[in-house]
Amino acid sequence: MGSRKIIDCRWFRSEQPCDIAISGSEEDVLDIAVQHAVRSHGHQNTPQLREELRSMLCDEDKARKAA
Repeated sequence: MGSRKIIDCRWFRSEQPCDIAISGSEEDVLDIAVQHAVRSHGHQNTPQLREELRSMLCDEDKARKAA
């Protein structure tokens, strides 16, 4: 089983402040993060959005140690 990933909405530039954090498998986190960005922040579901979000994924263990 791979390492868990995390993404925090505070890491993403947005006009609407948000403090949602998502953790789990890389693909699950990415899918949910895209849904959240589209529904809550009005972004378009594009390959560019997915790649930008994918680049922001961190290993959960490293993110917790850095906090």
